[in-house]
Amino acid sequence: MTCAAPRLAKIRAAMSASREILVGVTGGIAAYKTAALVSDLVQSGVGVTVVMTRCAEKFVGAATFRALTGRQVATRSFPRDEHPLGPHIQLARQAELLCIAPTTANFLAKAAHGMADDLLSTLLLSFTGPVVLAPAMNKEMWTKPAVQRNVAQLRQDGYHFVGPADGWQSCRERGVGRMAEPAEIAAAIRALLDKGK
Repeated sequence: MTCAAPRLAKIRAAMSASREILVGVTGGIAAYKTAALVSDLVQSGVGVTVVMTRCAEKFVGAATFRALTGRQVATRSFPRDEHPLGPHIQLARQAELLCIAPTTANFLAKAAHGMADDLLSTLLLSFTGPVVLAPAMNKEMWTKPAVQRNVAQLRQDGYHFVGPADGWQSCRERGVGRMAEPAEIAAAIRALLDKGK
């Protein structure tokens, strides 16, 4: 037995008794920050299953999240035999919270209007627990009336928002629209989990 064995046993025991959440990743440049969020949550003993859109996979690979969580990453609405009832139903029933980070303007519109054209948006419609959204988009996009109407509708529907923050954006300018830092999102998730105990 190595020195690490007792430590690993404690980690595994904590993971088996952990809270279960889903982290959805959409296709925006801030998707790389979601890896730090997932790592933070896993290290604190939260069980995390990641669901990615096809566009998200263009920014960060599913292998990153598999390595961080030790779990398969859900990417397709109709996977082979893994979820006989459909992943949008089974995953929704296994978790007590859903966080979508980054939440793009496109995904905000889907969520506000009840669209279900991929696994993540379908999962959102079938999920009954608290939902945390971490918007991330260009400052001009964030201030558009259509985006603000979608945000207002989602707030009215009971969704929890973290950010966006003011800061440096990929357009090489400063402004509001940057995704909140992973630690801030993780703190909001933990607060909601603690509230739901």
